[in-house]
Amino acid sequence: MTDAALGPDADVHADAVLGEGDGERPRIGADATIRRDTIVYADVDIGDGFVTGHGALVREDTTIGDDALVGTHAVVDGACTLGDDVSLQTGVYLPRNTTVGDRVFFGPHAVLTNDPYPLRADADLEGPTIEDDVSVGANATILPGVTVGEGAFVAANAVVTEDVPPETLAVGAPAVHEPLPEALAGGNGP
Repeated sequence: MTDAALGPDADVHADAVLGEGDGERPRIGADATIRRDTIVYADVDIGDGFVTGHGALVREDTTIGDDALVGTHAVVDGACTLGDDVSLQTGVYLPRNTTVGDRVFFGPHAVLTNDPYPLRADADLEGPTIEDDVSVGANATILPGVTVGEGAFVAANAVVTEDVPPETLAVGAPAVHEPLPEALAGGNGP
């Protein structure tokens, strides 16, 4: 099923589903590459240069900027806002109400969460906020409501339970904050 407003030069593989669910058909900008088994829901707005791996999922009420990658089996679980030049590698999970700035990188299987007490208490879902130029290592976990500050670096396998100041390294489980090594300073931009 393909029911989307596509920009020019889009390459949508035959098994991709665009426009799942009720609502406005998704808008996807120019030069998109959407690989097989990807599902993009209705009420999604995506900029130019969008690329997916196989089996990616982008749920409703999501906005994604230009030149974003949603890797193989990565999930953007609805009501999320992602900036420009965001890269989600294989298996990344972003829950509802997540906000991601520009030039953010998520390593394979990084997981963000939005429910502080799953099934045990009635609490509001609060997605994390990841500011510009953050890198998140493979298998890192970021808990509900946490803000990772601009230019910070979250190490692989870290479990981030509290806000990370800008230009800081978060490492360990639970993560502790250390000065950002000089080699990692300067953000992710060109």
